[in-house]
Amino acid sequence: MNTAYVALGANLGKPLDQLNQAIALVNKLSDTAVVTAASIYQSIAIGPGQQPDYLNSAAQIVTKLTPSDLLAALHSIENTLARERTVHWGPRTLDLDLLLYDNFTSTAATLTVPHPRMCGRNFVIYPLLEIAPLLVLPTGENIKSVAQKLVNEGIQRKNDFNPQRMQWIN
Repeated sequence: MNTAYVALGANLGKPLDQLNQAIALVNKLSDTAVVTAASIYQSIAIGPGQQPDYLNSAAQIVTKLTPSDLLAALHSIENTLARERTVHWGPRTLDLDLLLYDNFTSTAATLTVPHPRMCGRNFVIYPLLEIAPLLVLPTGENIKSVAQKLVNEGIQRKNDFNPQRMQWIN
């Protein structure tokens, strides 16, 4: 089994419900299981126009899927939960990003791993730090040192993850 980390985010509709549905669907993927997920973090939206705040988290999963197949499955889950790709960095019902997949790296146009912008985003790194404080990125940098470089503004920890129920609770 391979270990992967996935970022989850939503700011349209009922974001907490959509994140709970997404984590359940990830856990149902073939040859895949959610190991744990971080708390929900509320953050200011990055992108064009006025947008609602995002709810973000990260999940650690184990899978036999290849990185490409896992990414395709994540896109399928986004589509199932009504994701529309109309505006780059625009509001969305669900965003699932493949952040890391073991020590695999790729810069292909269709698959970039590690996620190219993850180290500059507190709403990605803080949840990762919560669930994998000893994580070392393929670059050799540890997650704690990456987190220390980020500004702790515009983000607030909200809902805890309940691993027995496999969902976030209010």
